[in-house]
Amino acid sequence: MLISDVLRRKGDLVVTVPPDTSVALLLSTLAEHNIGALVISSDGSRVDGIVSERDVVRVLPAHGAGALEAPVSSIMTVDVAVAAPGDTVEGLMRLMTEHRIRHVPVVEAGRLVGIISIGDVVKSRMDQLVSERESLIGYISSG
Repeated sequence: MLISDVLRRKGDLVVTVPPDTSVALLLSTLAEHNIGALVISSDGSRVDGIVSERDVVRVLPAHGAGALEAPVSSIMTVDVAVAAPGDTVEGLMRLMTEHRIRHVPVVEAGRLVGIISIGDVVKSRMDQLVSERESLIGYISSG
């Protein structure tokens, strides 16, 4: 299964915020959309960075509530692992496991075209297993 198949099912909406967005506004946006990470993009199509809930949790003990007024650019990951629509879900699972990440932006020709979460990967794998199971039952029942 390809990443493009997962995006076709889940949609290609990606919520982004610019690098000068405050951490407090980032948290509000995460809550509003019920998501765990945001792509940071100055133009809405290029990936400048990514910030997850975990990034915020890690910065709070060191900087306290003052961290909430800081720009997301001060806490974002800039070396972002990305995938392409033609990559396999199996390869994406490896990437997520090796880098211990839960969200991967999908980029095509330098342009942001989607984002895949670990939940999306698990759902696609479960759907694939159900389909294989049904095929096997059909095969066994017919012969």
